[in-house]
Amino acid sequence: GIPVPAGRMAEDADAARRAAEALGGARWVVKAQIHAGGRGKAGGVRLCRDLDAVEQAAGALLGSTLVTVQTGPAGKRVGKVYVEAASSIARELYLSLVVDRDRGCIAMTASPDGGMDIEQVAKESPGRIVSIPVDVDDGPAAADLARMAGFLDLPGMHDAFAGLAGDLHRAFVGLDASLIEINPLIVTESGELLALDAKLALDDNALFRHKDAAALRDPEEEDARETEAARFGLNYIQLEGSIGCMVNGAGLAMATMDMIQLKGEKPANFLDVGGGVTEDAVIEGFSLLFSNPDLRAILVNIFGGIVRCDIIAGGLIKAAQKQAMRVPGILRLVGTREAEGRKLIEEAGLDVRWARDLDEAAELAVAAAREGEA
Repeated sequence: GIPVPAGRMAEDADAARRAAEALGGARWVVKAQIHAGGRGKAGGVRLCRDLDAVEQAAGALLGSTLVTVQTGPAGKRVGKVYVEAASSIARELYLSLVVDRDRGCIAMTASPDGGMDIEQVAKESPGRIVSIPVDVDDGPAAADLARMAGFLDLPGMHDAFAGLAGDLHRAFVGLDASLIEINPLIVTESGELLALDAKLALDDNALFRHKDAAALRDPEEEDARETEAARFGLNYIQLEGSIGCMVNGAGLAMATMDMIQLKGEKPANFLDVGGGVTEDAVIEGFSLLFSNPDLRAILVNIFGGIVRCDIIAGGLIKAAQKQAMRVPGILRLVGTREAEGRKLIEEAGLDVRWARDLDEAAELAVAAAREGEA
């Protein structure tokens, strides 16, 4: 129910031109569709005043790599653009809903200084941002919305703002969202409120209730290794360091990464194999680690409770048979079937270094990574 400009998706320059023709009007905006903010400052949002310009903008963006403040230096490849009817903007505002874990509620945040520099506003002028608590069931209180509308300087538009804020709350709860951010929320020259751009983050654990939303997932916008890991029930996140990690349990994984950083290097990934991991999943996990070209060492830190150390060992052996270990491996296997796991590794003749505790494991991994760098 939130008002948005008319627009159409396009995957090639001709389709972008046809989209603009179908939308009508005299001006259009071509937006790169990547999962990252900061597109405007990076040239990923282009205003076009004729159809030729639409086609040229789409052609320039499609297939290019867009580097923004949120993509990291590698950037993201643009595979789709969104062609939108241009809007007459009088003012740009900011409005969002997010789960506020400190207050145990939803928080609605707003600023009269929306647009590309909202992050700078937060840093330099925090007084220009206001946040109110919102009850999950009842939604924002009328008195709070009136104060927020006054803060946003919306004379004569309090009812319109309250209606939009109520719709936003219903969308947030109805979609099981963790974040809905409208930036900018514009006031048009004709005095209407319009969501010019938005970000939505949905709770993965609730997607079974939202088949239509789940169908919108675009694997091309995700790291291929993370997508592959998810197929095997592995929690994998690609990072920028040089030491690959395989750990069981998110807390132990984070502690392992902290220790690596404390010793002077950076982890290449987060990989939690979980409690009920199979040998096939372990093989896939090691294959993911081996595929990282920046890898200089691997640290395996397993505290076997539910997880059996011999399953981890068997997975490493089979992964090494498929793809040779080109970097040193540091192993700490403690707990269930520890002796069996160590025996399997030794009998396979794998060149690994054993660690007694996490501190020693991190030191060995950092030393091995630095050897590889040299």
